[in-house]
Amino acid sequence: MALSITTWNVNSLRKRRDGLEGLVRLVEPDVICLQETKVRDEEFPSEWVKALGYPHIHAHGMPGYNGVAILSRHPLARLSVRSWLSKNDCRHISATIPLAGGIEIHSVYIPAGGDVPDPTKNPRFAHKLGFLEAFGKWSGVRRRGSPHVVLTGDLNVAPLPTDVWSHEKLLSVVSHTPREVELFDRAFKAGRWVDAVRHVVPAEERLYTWWSYRAPDWAKADKGRRLDHVWVTPALKPQIKWASALREARGWKTPSDHVPVTVVLEV
Repeated sequence: MALSITTWNVNSLRKRRDGLEGLVRLVEPDVICLQETKVRDEEFPSEWVKALGYPHIHAHGMPGYNGVAILSRHPLARLSVRSWLSKNDCRHISATIPLAGGIEIHSVYIPAGGDVPDPTKNPRFAHKLGFLEAFGKWSGVRRRGSPHVVLTGDLNVAPLPTDVWSHEKLLSVVSHTPREVELFDRAFKAGRWVDAVRHVVPAEERLYTWWSYRAPDWAKADKGRRLDHVWVTPALKPQIKWASALREARGWKTPSDHVPVTVVLEV
């Protein structure tokens, strides 16, 4: 059977209800991993989500910012919440779907890091670098766990030159700086992850999942970045059948600045 998993930074679930309904109609994913839900657990719209066809929900949120969720058509087990750098800031949850012996799914939101790429001047960037370093250590430890893992999320790093509209111009822009890419690659290699999207879409091809709200005409300018990722463990690599970013979602009414990214596995 096919298992489709979509990750999407909704940038406020309350504002993206129409968008989530549109995503379900167009893509019909089995699992939806959300980031930046910006809603505390007791206010999560569970009944509405269940009515969309996702009766199994694992959410961890806070008011105003951050927040992650996993919505599933399949039962969820082993629900887990992970805190980073001694902060309970709702950036990482996981759950296991009882298919093919169990597939562990993570929804992760790595800090954006602010605008100034200098950790001595920008505490948010320093926090991001610390998070990426800790994330790398966790990846190395995690690989000794379940062999069937899918890690999704807004990882807030565009690692490849083709993941940004201009490699040269963005080398000093947060999300594509050499230090961020170095730590990102270290985490990727430590976990022996497979980039499921780039497994389907060649690394030579430009691919974006985020376009700034600041651009008056995002489509014409097309100054995007690929910040949203789906990684799988090596055991799942042969099962990757399809992957795509739903670019048209950036043009929806009241859009998120990110678009949904979907990977389909044969399980």
